[in-house]
Amino acid sequence: MNLVPRLNLLLLTILLTFSLTGCPGPSPSTDMTEESSENSSTEAKEDVPLEPLLKPFDAPSLADLDAEVEWEEQPVLDSLELLRERQSKEKQLVSVKEALKLKNTNQESNEKILSALGRLPENDEEVDWNATINRHVGADLKSTNPIMGSSAVEFEVSSLTGFGLFSFDWNFRPFAVSDTVVSWQTSKDMLYDKVVLRDDLTWSDGTPITAHDIVFTFKTIMNPRVPVPAVRSGTDQLKWIQAYDDQTLVFFHKEALPTNVWNLNFPIIPKHIYEKELETDPTLQDSQYHVKYENEPVTGGPYELEKRVRGQEIILKRRESWYMQDGKEVRTRPYFERVRLRIIQDPNTALLALKKGEIDEMALNPELWKTQTEDEDFYKTCTKANGLEWVYFYFGWNCETLFFKDKKVRQAMSYAFNHKEMLDELCYGLYQPCTGIYHETAWMAPKPMTKPFQQNLNKAEDLLDEAGWIDHDGDGIRDKEFDGKIIPFRFTIMTANRPLSLSICTLLKENLDQIGIICEVKPTEFTVMQDKARNHQFQAMFGGWGTGTDPDTSINLWKTDAPRNYGQYSNPEVDKLFEEGRREFDKDKRAKIYGKIHEILYEDQPYTWLYFRNSFYGFNKDLRGYVFSPRGPYGYGPGFGSLWKPVSK
Repeated sequence: MNLVPRLNLLLLTILLTFSLTGCPGPSPSTDMTEESSENSSTEAKEDVPLEPLLKPFDAPSLADLDAEVEWEEQPVLDSLELLRERQSKEKQLVSVKEALKLKNTNQESNEKILSALGRLPENDEEVDWNATINRHVGADLKSTNPIMGSSAVEFEVSSLTGFGLFSFDWNFRPFAVSDTVVSWQTSKDMLYDKVVLRDDLTWSDGTPITAHDIVFTFKTIMNPRVPVPAVRSGTDQLKWIQAYDDQTLVFFHKEALPTNVWNLNFPIIPKHIYEKELETDPTLQDSQYHVKYENEPVTGGPYELEKRVRGQEIILKRRESWYMQDGKEVRTRPYFERVRLRIIQDPNTALLALKKGEIDEMALNPELWKTQTEDEDFYKTCTKANGLEWVYFYFGWNCETLFFKDKKVRQAMSYAFNHKEMLDELCYGLYQPCTGIYHETAWMAPKPMTKPFQQNLNKAEDLLDEAGWIDHDGDGIRDKEFDGKIIPFRFTIMTANRPLSLSICTLLKENLDQIGIICEVKPTEFTVMQDKARNHQFQAMFGGWGTGTDPDTSINLWKTDAPRNYGQYSNPEVDKLFEEGRREFDKDKRAKIYGKIHEILYEDQPYTWLYFRNSFYGFNKDLRGYVFSPRGPYGYGPGFGSLWKPVSK
């Protein structure tokens, strides 16, 4: 299973998460969910130190390493076989024919639909191997270079066109992918990982994929002149990678940590293409040479780019050389001959396309799920399903502003907001309240779980009074004196221009009006919002994050001065606990450490946590194989993994 690259990836949100799934590839960590895509050139503006990021390292010979190290075998597995084994033990509650007649009106019907329509095919004869899947995406692709990726759609494309060495199952247990790896061993002291690649991997131009491509990519990512801070996060925890021959790699870790496994994987680029112009154009995008390969990328995964119409669609074609060698099928053939990503920004327009059969699936916001997908017109061609997903949304407070430096004020914001109205009316009762960074079903969640905030205007006013925000001049607006100057409590919250996010921020504005605070809601274009967030040029914002494969991944959000700590939150105890957590190997002890972090953040309220947004999707009735997990739907196997279409009867 692979969902999205292992990056502390901000896709500053602000409303819906793309499902980031596909072929075996990089493992995820914390990522943000967004409908818009981030411009790579915006990432390039980020200040990057020019001193070397890699220290000189003299790798030992492989013979010396093998003589010194005690290797332990690690699993090399097939994602689809894992899912097939799991489904063989699950009861199919209704027939496919019965499932297609059902309306998804409750959890019982949802389970029946998934039990029948979420299954893999019984045999190859059931599959329409010439089929195209028409996917919905909310924004265009900005870069086809996988290490330049910084948005949901970019990682979705790279999960189809790229290849990776590792993945993980629905319980976040890592494994090496049998499509690309022969063997994976970890040293008993946790300082080394040795991987042997398959020798039948090729790039789309026919050039063999080797261990040298991976080393080259690692060094490129760690080149301070190359603007890839998103991909560099995590990769920079590696000391070195050494290729001992075309297939054998050893990863050298800086220290023994339980989180090391998540740093092994990153998007891979072809050495023979990018080494030619790397020094002359380290942006990887400005020169004529790099523009050529932006438009005609050399890919290493199951698909290659066939056609792209900017702002409209991206079409990928199944690559025969991925799964066929010398007339034999050496890897699982992706179920779809083509993947068409249809770019539709407006959810209502996308729903019309789904009903017409122009797209095969789309994420549904609460309003669409509740009000526009319950009639015969929808069920004539479509069905829908939902599942648990660990994606939370919040109001983020800039803790270095005059307004939100005091935690009493941040707590007051959480008491002032009408959480019940948001959940019941704006979210139509579909989402559950969120109280912090971990979902209650996660192993690292605190026990007992923190309780959701409820609106309490009296409590909010008392906290504001204690913090010194009082209406001194009688104009109805709270104010406070700073350096001899009276500052009214008037701030701006930025958000994406999406109906639900705007409605939630407007509700906040109305609630704060009642206690003498002026909140201005500012719809902001995504790339501008990204830039302002990175540079801490905001007072408040509405956003959302997905939970990573390991709780350590959120260190990039909460540690003092961390790259993605946009709200400038700082608590030495949280910093200390994160360092303890990444060095503790006992899972139960780790859980207590991260549960404590959750509780401290709950007390400090650098965010007002709002809700967990589960996966709600509409599907064409011809689509099969949708499987949900805490990381979202679909992520098993190559291409679009478990998704497939049956032969027409």
